[in-house]
Amino acid sequence: MRIAYLDCFSGISGDMFLGALMDAGVSAQVLQDAVVALNIGAKLKISRVNRSGITATKVDVIEDVGRTQLSTPERQDSHTHEHKHEATVPEVETQTGISALHQHSHGRPLKKIKEIIRASGIGDSAKKTAIAIFQVLGEAEAKIHDTDIEKIHFHEVGAVDAMVDIVCAAVGVETLGADEIVCSPLNVGSGTVHCAHGTFPVPAPATLELLQGAPIYSSGLQAELVTPTGAAIVKMLAKRFGAFPAMKSPKAGYGAGSRDFPGHANVLRITVGESEAAARTSVDSITVLEANLDDLNPQVFGYVMDRLLEEGALDVFAVSVQMKKSRPGTLLTVLCQPDDSDKLSQIIFAETTTLGVRRREEQRQILARRWVEVNTQWGRVRMKVANMDGTVTNYAPEYEDCRRIASEHQVPLKSVMQAAVQQYLKQGTNH
Repeated sequence: MRIAYLDCFSGISGDMFLGALMDAGVSAQVLQDAVVALNIGAKLKISRVNRSGITATKVDVIEDVGRTQLSTPERQDSHTHEHKHEATVPEVETQTGISALHQHSHGRPLKKIKEIIRASGIGDSAKKTAIAIFQVLGEAEAKIHDTDIEKIHFHEVGAVDAMVDIVCAAVGVETLGADEIVCSPLNVGSGTVHCAHGTFPVPAPATLELLQGAPIYSSGLQAELVTPTGAAIVKMLAKRFGAFPAMKSPKAGYGAGSRDFPGHANVLRITVGESEAAARTSVDSITVLEANLDDLNPQVFGYVMDRLLEEGALDVFAVSVQMKKSRPGTLLTVLCQPDDSDKLSQIIFAETTTLGVRRREEQRQILARRWVEVNTQWGRVRMKVANMDGTVTNYAPEYEDCRRIASEHQVPLKSVMQAAVQQYLKQGTNH
Protein backbone atom coordinates (compact mmCIF):
# COMPACT_ATOMS: atom_id res chain seq x y z
CA MET A 1 0.00 0.00 0.00
CA ARG A 2 1.35 3.41 -1.00
CA ILE A 3 1.34 5.83 1.92
CA ALA A 4 2.15 9.55 2.20
CA TYR A 5 3.11 11.37 5.39
CA LEU A 6 2.73 15.12 5.89
CA ASP A 7 5.29 16.67 8.28
CA CYS A 8 3.64 19.94 9.32
CA PHE A 9 6.42 21.13 11.65
CA SER A 10 6.11 24.55 9.99
CA GLY A 11 2.39 24.39 9.36
CA ILE A 12 0.75 24.06 5.96
CA SER A 13 -0.68 26.35 3.29
CA GLY A 14 -2.00 25.66 -0.17
CA ASP A 15 1.14 26.74 -2.02
CA MET A 16 3.39 24.78 0.35
CA PHE A 17 1.32 21.66 -0.32
CA LEU A 18 1.65 22.07 -4.09
CA GLY A 19 5.40 22.61 -3.80
CA ALA A 20 5.81 19.47 -1.70
CA LEU A 21 3.78 17.41 -4.20
CA MET A 22 5.96 18.57 -7.10
CA ASP A 23 9.15 17.99 -5.15
CA ALA A 24 7.95 14.45 -4.39
CA GLY A 25 7.46 13.63 -8.06
CA VAL A 26 4.12 15.02 -9.26
CA SER A 27 4.68 16.51 -12.71
CA ALA A 28 4.64 20.28 -12.77
CA GLN A 29 2.98 20.07 -16.19
CA VAL A 30 0.05 18.14 -14.71
CA LEU A 31 -0.64 21.02 -12.33
CA GLN A 32 -0.06 23.64 -15.01
CA ASP A 33 -2.61 21.82 -17.17
CA ALA A 34 -5.07 21.84 -14.26
CA VAL A 35 -4.74 25.62 -13.99
CA VAL A 36 -5.34 26.01 -17.72
CA ALA A 37 -8.39 23.71 -17.43
CA LEU A 38 -9.87 26.06 -14.81
CA ASN A 39 -9.90 28.83 -17.43
CA ILE A 40 -9.64 31.66 -14.92
CA GLY A 41 -6.63 33.43 -16.40
CA ALA A 42 -3.98 32.16 -14.00
CA LYS A 43 -0.72 30.25 -14.20
CA LEU A 44 1.88 28.81 -11.85
CA LYS A 45 5.34 30.21 -11.27
CA ILE A 46 7.62 27.43 -9.99
CA SER A 47 11.05 28.05 -8.50
CA ARG A 48 13.65 26.46 -6.24
CA VAL A 49 14.43 28.29 -3.01
CA ASN A 50 16.41 27.75 0.19
CA ARG A 51 14.75 27.80 3.59
CA SER A 52 17.32 27.66 6.42
CA GLY A 53 19.50 25.22 4.49
CA ILE A 54 16.69 23.14 2.99
CA THR A 55 16.16 23.35 -0.77
CA ALA A 56 12.47 23.32 -1.57
CA THR A 57 10.00 23.97 -4.38
CA LYS A 58 8.17 27.30 -4.23
CA VAL A 59 4.87 27.76 -6.05
CA ASP A 60 3.28 31.13 -6.76
CA VAL A 61 0.02 31.81 -8.56
CA ILE A 62 0.24 34.49 -11.23
CA GLU A 63 -3.13 36.06 -11.95
CA ASP A 64 -4.16 37.83 -15.15
CA VAL A 65 -6.98 39.95 -13.74
CA GLY A 66 -8.19 40.94 -17.18
CA ARG A 67 -8.95 37.36 -18.17
CA THR A 68 -10.24 35.81 -14.97
CA GLN A 69 -13.81 34.58 -14.80
CA LEU A 70 -13.99 35.70 -11.20
CA SER A 71 -14.13 39.37 -12.20
CA THR A 72 -17.15 39.17 -14.49
CA PRO A 73 -20.06 41.55 -13.81
CA GLU A 74 -22.37 38.87 -12.46
CA ARG A 75 -19.98 38.42 -9.57
CA GLN A 76 -20.18 42.06 -8.55
CA ASP A 77 -23.65 41.83 -7.04
CA SER A 78 -22.81 41.24 -3.40
CA HIS A 79 -20.78 43.59 -1.26
CA THR A 80 -19.01 42.01 1.68
CA HIS A 81 -16.05 42.37 3.98
CA GLU A 82 -12.94 40.55 2.89
CA HIS A 83 -10.94 38.68 5.50
CA LYS A 84 -7.33 39.34 4.65
CA HIS A 85 -5.12 38.61 7.57
CA GLU A 86 -1.66 37.92 8.82
CA ALA A 87 -0.14 37.01 12.16
CA THR A 88 1.44 39.96 13.94
CA VAL A 89 3.64 40.54 17.00
CA PRO A 90 4.87 42.81 15.76
CA GLU A 91 3.51 42.90 12.16
CA VAL A 92 4.30 39.55 10.54
CA GLU A 93 3.17 38.07 7.22
CA THR A 94 1.25 34.82 6.78
CA GLN A 95 2.50 31.91 4.72
CA THR A 96 0.61 33.33 1.73
CA GLY A 97 1.80 36.89 2.23
CA ILE A 98 -1.74 38.33 2.27
CA SER A 99 -2.09 41.99 3.22
CA ALA A 100 -3.48 42.74 6.67
CA LEU A 101 -5.49 45.74 5.53
CA HIS A 102 -9.19 45.69 6.37
CA GLN A 103 -10.75 45.98 2.94
CA HIS A 104 -14.13 45.78 1.27
CA SER A 105 -14.48 43.41 -1.63
CA HIS A 106 -17.11 41.73 -3.73
CA GLY A 107 -17.48 38.27 -2.25
CA ARG A 108 -18.05 35.07 -4.20
CA PRO A 109 -20.63 32.57 -3.00
CA LEU A 110 -19.85 28.88 -2.81
CA LYS A 111 -22.34 28.21 -5.61
CA LYS A 112 -20.33 30.32 -8.07
CA ILE A 113 -17.06 28.67 -7.11
CA LYS A 114 -18.58 25.22 -7.57
CA GLU A 115 -19.86 26.22 -11.00
CA ILE A 116 -16.38 27.22 -12.13
CA ILE A 117 -14.87 23.96 -10.88
CA ARG A 118 -17.61 21.83 -12.46
CA ALA A 119 -17.14 23.62 -15.79
CA SER A 120 -13.38 23.03 -15.75
CA GLY A 121 -11.60 20.38 -17.77
CA ILE A 122 -10.16 18.43 -14.82
CA GLY A 123 -11.30 14.88 -13.97
CA ASP A 124 -14.53 14.19 -12.11
CA SER A 125 -12.75 12.74 -9.07
CA ALA A 126 -10.55 15.83 -8.70
CA LYS A 127 -13.62 18.05 -9.12
CA LYS A 128 -15.35 16.25 -6.25
CA THR A 129 -12.29 16.63 -4.02
CA ALA A 130 -11.85 20.33 -4.79
CA ILE A 131 -15.55 21.06 -4.22
CA ALA A 132 -15.44 19.12 -0.94
CA ILE A 133 -12.51 21.24 0.27
CA PHE A 134 -14.39 24.46 -0.52
CA GLN A 135 -17.48 23.00 1.14
CA VAL A 136 -15.72 22.48 4.48
CA LEU A 137 -14.29 26.00 4.24
CA GLY A 138 -17.80 27.36 3.76
CA GLU A 139 -19.17 25.28 6.63
CA ALA A 140 -16.45 26.60 8.95
CA GLU A 141 -17.16 30.22 7.99
CA ALA A 142 -20.91 29.69 8.35
CA LYS A 143 -20.52 28.25 11.83
CA ILE A 144 -18.26 31.07 12.97
CA HIS A 145 -20.63 33.75 11.69
CA ASP A 146 -23.76 31.81 12.77
CA THR A 147 -25.33 31.98 9.32
CA ASP A 148 -26.42 29.72 6.47
CA ILE A 149 -23.64 28.47 4.22
CA GLU A 150 -25.42 29.85 1.14
CA LYS A 151 -25.07 33.34 2.62
CA ILE A 152 -21.32 32.98 3.01
CA HIS A 153 -19.29 34.91 0.45
CA PHE A 154 -15.73 33.69 0.29
CA HIS A 155 -13.08 36.28 0.92
CA GLU A 156 -9.42 35.44 0.39
CA VAL A 157 -10.53 31.81 0.12
CA GLY A 158 -12.51 32.67 -3.01
CA ALA A 159 -9.63 34.47 -4.72
CA VAL A 160 -7.95 33.08 -7.80
CA ASP A 161 -4.82 31.94 -5.96
CA ALA A 162 -6.80 29.91 -3.42
CA MET A 163 -8.96 28.34 -6.13
CA VAL A 164 -5.81 27.32 -8.00
CA ASP A 165 -4.26 25.95 -4.78
CA ILE A 166 -7.31 23.82 -4.00
CA VAL A 167 -7.91 22.48 -7.50
CA CYS A 168 -4.21 21.70 -8.01
CA ALA A 169 -4.12 20.01 -4.60
CA ALA A 170 -6.98 17.74 -5.69
CA VAL A 171 -5.35 16.93 -9.03
CA GLY A 172 -1.90 16.52 -7.48
CA VAL A 173 -3.03 14.10 -4.76
CA GLU A 174 -4.81 11.99 -7.34
CA THR A 175 -1.64 11.89 -9.46
CA LEU A 176 0.51 11.06 -6.43
CA GLY A 177 -1.49 7.84 -6.07
CA ALA A 178 -1.22 7.46 -2.30
CA ASP A 179 -3.71 5.02 -0.81
CA GLU A 180 -3.54 6.81 2.53
CA ILE A 181 -2.34 10.20 3.74
CA VAL A 182 -1.21 10.47 7.36
CA CYS A 183 -0.52 13.83 8.99
CA SER A 184 1.72 14.86 11.86
CA PRO A 185 0.58 17.24 14.62
CA LEU A 186 0.37 20.75 13.15
CA ASN A 187 2.49 23.68 14.29
CA VAL A 188 0.02 26.57 14.07
CA GLY A 189 2.44 29.34 15.10
CA SER A 190 1.52 32.16 17.49
CA GLY A 191 0.79 35.87 17.68
CA THR A 192 -2.39 37.49 16.42
CA VAL A 193 -4.28 37.58 13.16
CA HIS A 194 -6.16 40.55 11.70
CA CYS A 195 -9.58 39.65 10.30
CA ALA A 196 -12.12 42.03 8.80
CA HIS A 197 -14.08 42.15 12.06
CA GLY A 198 -11.28 42.28 14.59
CA THR A 199 -8.02 40.85 15.89
CA PHE A 200 -7.81 37.24 17.04
CA PRO A 201 -5.02 35.02 18.35
CA VAL A 202 -3.44 32.50 16.01
CA PRO A 203 -4.86 30.19 14.76
CA ALA A 204 -7.54 32.22 12.99
CA PRO A 205 -11.16 31.33 13.82
CA ALA A 206 -11.83 29.48 10.55
CA THR A 207 -8.54 27.59 10.84
CA LEU A 208 -9.27 26.51 14.41
CA GLU A 209 -12.74 25.32 13.42
CA LEU A 210 -11.31 23.27 10.56
CA LEU A 211 -8.70 21.70 12.84
CA GLN A 212 -11.25 20.33 15.32
CA GLY A 213 -10.05 16.83 16.26
CA ALA A 214 -6.54 17.37 14.87
CA PRO A 215 -3.48 17.51 17.16
CA ILE A 216 -2.06 21.06 17.11
CA TYR A 217 0.67 22.93 18.99
CA SER A 218 2.76 26.10 18.82
CA SER A 219 6.54 26.19 18.68
CA GLY A 220 6.41 29.86 19.66
CA LEU A 221 7.27 31.24 16.22
CA GLN A 222 5.48 34.58 15.78
CA ALA A 223 3.59 33.85 12.57
CA GLU A 224 0.40 32.27 11.27
CA LEU A 225 1.72 28.94 10.01
CA VAL A 226 -1.52 27.12 9.17
CA THR A 227 -3.83 28.94 6.76
CA PRO A 228 -7.54 28.16 6.33
CA THR A 229 -6.81 26.64 2.92
CA GLY A 230 -4.08 24.45 4.38
CA ALA A 231 -6.34 23.36 7.24
CA ALA A 232 -9.13 22.45 4.81
CA ILE A 233 -6.74 20.40 2.68
CA VAL A 234 -5.63 18.44 5.74
CA LYS A 235 -9.20 17.98 6.95
CA MET A 236 -10.34 16.48 3.63
CA LEU A 237 -7.27 14.50 2.58
CA ALA A 238 -5.64 13.18 5.76
CA LYS A 239 -7.14 9.88 6.91
CA ARG A 240 -5.49 9.99 10.32
CA PHE A 241 -2.91 11.78 12.49
CA GLY A 242 0.10 10.18 14.09
CA ALA A 243 3.84 9.64 14.18
CA PHE A 244 5.92 8.84 11.11
CA PRO A 245 4.65 5.47 9.82
CA ALA A 246 6.84 2.53 8.88
CA MET A 247 7.45 2.52 5.13
CA LYS A 248 9.84 1.17 2.52
CA SER A 249 11.58 3.08 -0.30
CA PRO A 250 10.65 6.52 1.03
CA LYS A 251 10.90 9.59 -1.17
CA ALA A 252 10.58 13.07 0.32
CA GLY A 253 9.46 16.35 -1.19
CA TYR A 254 9.70 19.84 0.31
CA GLY A 255 7.31 22.73 -0.36
CA ALA A 256 8.45 26.21 0.65
CA GLY A 257 6.46 28.82 2.52
CA SER A 258 6.67 32.48 1.47
CA ARG A 259 8.88 33.63 4.36
CA ASP A 260 12.37 32.55 5.37
CA PHE A 261 12.54 32.49 9.16
CA PRO A 262 16.03 32.59 10.72
CA GLY A 263 16.88 29.23 12.25
CA HIS A 264 13.60 27.65 11.20
CA ALA A 265 13.07 25.74 7.94
CA ASN A 266 9.75 27.10 6.71
CA VAL A 267 8.83 24.08 4.59
CA LEU A 268 6.22 21.36 4.43
CA ARG A 269 7.64 17.87 3.93
CA ILE A 270 5.74 15.03 2.31
CA THR A 271 7.25 11.54 2.37
CA VAL A 272 5.88 8.83 0.09
CA GLY A 273 6.64 5.12 0.31
CA GLU A 274 5.26 1.61 0.56
CA SER A 275 3.71 0.70 3.89
CA GLU A 276 5.34 -2.28 5.55
CA ALA A 277 1.95 -3.17 6.97
CA ALA A 278 0.32 -3.44 3.54
CA ALA A 279 -2.54 -5.91 3.55
CA ARG A 280 -4.18 -7.91 0.76
CA THR A 281 -7.12 -5.53 0.95
CA SER A 282 -8.23 -2.70 3.19
CA VAL A 283 -11.61 -2.52 4.91
CA ASP A 284 -13.71 0.54 5.59
CA SER A 285 -17.28 1.36 6.59
CA ILE A 286 -19.73 2.90 4.16
CA THR A 287 -23.40 3.86 4.19
CA VAL A 288 -25.78 2.46 1.57
CA LEU A 289 -28.79 4.62 0.68
CA GLU A 290 -31.65 3.14 -1.35
CA ALA A 291 -34.90 4.53 -2.72
CA ASN A 292 -37.60 3.15 -5.03
CA LEU A 293 -38.52 5.66 -7.73
CA ASP A 294 -41.47 5.83 -10.10
CA ASP A 295 -43.08 8.63 -12.10
CA LEU A 296 -39.65 10.25 -12.46
CA ASN A 297 -38.49 11.66 -15.79
CA PRO A 298 -35.37 9.74 -16.91
CA GLN A 299 -33.65 13.05 -17.74
CA VAL A 300 -34.18 14.17 -14.15
CA PHE A 301 -32.68 10.90 -12.92
CA GLY A 302 -29.46 11.63 -14.82
CA TYR A 303 -29.28 15.03 -13.17
CA VAL A 304 -29.83 13.46 -9.74
CA MET A 305 -26.93 11.04 -10.29
CA ASP A 306 -24.63 13.92 -11.23
CA ARG A 307 -25.68 15.92 -8.16
CA LEU A 308 -25.06 13.02 -5.80
CA LEU A 309 -21.61 12.34 -7.24
CA GLU A 310 -20.68 16.02 -7.11
CA GLU A 311 -21.69 16.19 -3.45
CA GLY A 312 -19.48 13.31 -2.38
CA ALA A 313 -21.18 9.99 -3.23
CA LEU A 314 -18.67 7.19 -3.77
CA ASP A 315 -20.91 5.54 -6.36
CA VAL A 316 -24.45 5.86 -7.70
CA PHE A 317 -26.27 3.27 -9.77
CA ALA A 318 -29.78 2.21 -10.77
CA VAL A 319 -31.64 -1.05 -11.41
CA SER A 320 -35.00 -1.41 -13.14
CA VAL A 321 -37.64 -2.95 -10.86
CA GLN A 322 -41.35 -3.80 -11.02
CA MET A 323 -43.26 -2.15 -8.20
CA LYS A 324 -46.72 -2.66 -6.78
CA LYS A 325 -49.66 -2.53 -9.18
CA SER A 326 -47.16 -3.65 -11.85
CA ARG A 327 -45.70 -0.15 -12.18
CA PRO A 328 -42.21 0.00 -13.72
CA GLY A 329 -39.75 1.73 -11.45
CA THR A 330 -36.09 2.29 -10.63
CA LEU A 331 -34.09 1.26 -7.57
CA LEU A 332 -31.61 4.03 -6.80
CA THR A 333 -28.56 2.97 -4.77
CA VAL A 334 -25.99 5.39 -3.38
CA LEU A 335 -22.71 4.42 -1.69
CA CYS A 336 -21.20 7.10 0.51
CA GLN A 337 -19.12 7.89 3.55
CA PRO A 338 -21.25 7.83 6.75
CA ASP A 339 -20.68 11.56 7.34
CA ASP A 340 -22.23 12.36 3.94
CA SER A 341 -25.37 10.24 4.36
CA ASP A 342 -27.65 12.98 5.74
CA LYS A 343 -26.67 15.47 3.06
CA LEU A 344 -27.15 12.97 0.24
CA SER A 345 -30.49 11.78 1.66
CA GLN A 346 -31.73 15.37 1.52
CA ILE A 347 -30.74 15.59 -2.14
CA ILE A 348 -32.66 12.39 -2.91
CA PHE A 349 -35.78 13.75 -1.19
CA ALA A 350 -35.47 17.15 -2.88
CA GLU A 351 -34.74 15.96 -6.40
CA THR A 352 -36.78 12.76 -6.78
CA THR A 353 -40.36 11.56 -6.24
CA THR A 354 -39.51 9.11 -3.46
CA LEU A 355 -41.23 9.31 -0.08
CA GLY A 356 -38.60 7.32 1.80
CA VAL A 357 -34.87 6.52 1.80
CA ARG A 358 -33.55 3.30 3.32
CA ARG A 359 -30.18 3.39 5.04
CA ARG A 360 -27.78 0.72 6.24
CA GLU A 361 -24.13 0.49 7.23
CA GLU A 362 -21.89 -2.02 5.48
CA GLN A 363 -18.25 -3.04 5.36
CA ARG A 364 -16.38 -3.13 2.07
CA GLN A 365 -13.00 -4.55 1.09
CA ILE A 366 -11.03 -2.51 -1.41
CA LEU A 367 -7.81 -3.12 -3.28
CA ALA A 368 -4.90 -0.72 -2.96
CA ARG A 369 -5.02 1.71 -5.87
CA ARG A 370 -2.68 4.26 -7.38
CA TRP A 371 -2.32 6.43 -10.48
CA VAL A 372 0.37 5.89 -13.11
CA GLU A 373 0.84 8.40 -15.91
CA VAL A 374 1.61 7.26 -19.48
CA ASN A 375 2.39 9.27 -22.60
CA THR A 376 0.41 8.56 -25.77
CA GLN A 377 0.99 10.17 -29.15
CA TRP A 378 -1.79 12.64 -28.33
CA GLY A 379 -0.94 13.45 -24.72
CA ARG A 380 -0.72 12.17 -21.14
CA VAL A 381 -3.27 9.72 -19.74
CA ARG A 382 -3.59 8.54 -16.15
CA MET A 383 -3.94 4.80 -15.57
CA LYS A 384 -5.73 3.58 -12.44
CA VAL A 385 -3.80 0.58 -11.14
CA ALA A 386 -5.06 -1.83 -8.45
CA ASN A 387 -2.69 -4.01 -6.40
CA MET A 388 -2.99 -6.98 -4.08
CA ASP A 389 0.07 -8.18 -2.16
CA GLY A 390 2.23 -5.97 -4.38
CA THR A 391 0.94 -7.57 -7.58
CA VAL A 392 -1.06 -5.64 -10.17
CA THR A 393 -4.54 -7.14 -10.50
CA ASN A 394 -6.38 -4.50 -12.58
CA TYR A 395 -5.53 -1.46 -14.63
CA ALA A 396 -7.59 0.92 -16.74
CA PRO A 397 -7.14 4.31 -18.40
CA GLU A 398 -8.92 7.28 -16.83
CA TYR A 399 -12.00 7.92 -18.94
CA GLU A 400 -12.04 11.71 -18.52
CA ASP A 401 -8.43 12.00 -19.74
CA CYS A 402 -9.17 9.85 -22.78
CA ARG A 403 -12.38 11.69 -23.58
CA ARG A 404 -10.66 15.06 -23.44
CA ILE A 405 -7.83 13.92 -25.71
CA ALA A 406 -10.24 12.30 -28.17
CA SER A 407 -12.24 15.53 -28.38
CA GLU A 408 -9.21 17.81 -28.71
CA HIS A 409 -7.51 15.71 -31.42
CA GLN A 410 -10.65 14.42 -33.17
CA VAL A 411 -9.63 10.77 -32.84
CA PRO A 412 -11.79 7.80 -31.75
CA LEU A 413 -12.09 7.43 -28.00
CA LYS A 414 -11.35 3.71 -28.21
CA SER A 415 -8.07 4.46 -30.01
CA VAL A 416 -6.92 6.72 -27.19
CA MET A 417 -7.86 4.13 -24.56
CA GLN A 418 -6.08 1.34 -26.44
CA ALA A 419 -2.97 3.47 -26.87
CA ALA A 420 -2.89 4.24 -23.14
CA VAL A 421 -3.10 0.54 -22.25
CA GLN A 422 -0.35 -0.32 -24.72
CA GLN A 423 1.95 2.35 -23.29
CA TYR A 424 1.29 1.12 -19.77
CA LEU A 425 2.13 -2.46 -20.73
CA LYS A 426 5.34 -1.29 -22.36
CA GLN A 427 6.36 0.31 -19.08
CA GLY A 428 5.74 -2.96 -17.25
CA THR A 429 2.74 -3.91 -15.12
CA ASN A 430 4.65 -3.31 -11.87
CA HIS A 431 5.45 0.28 -12.81
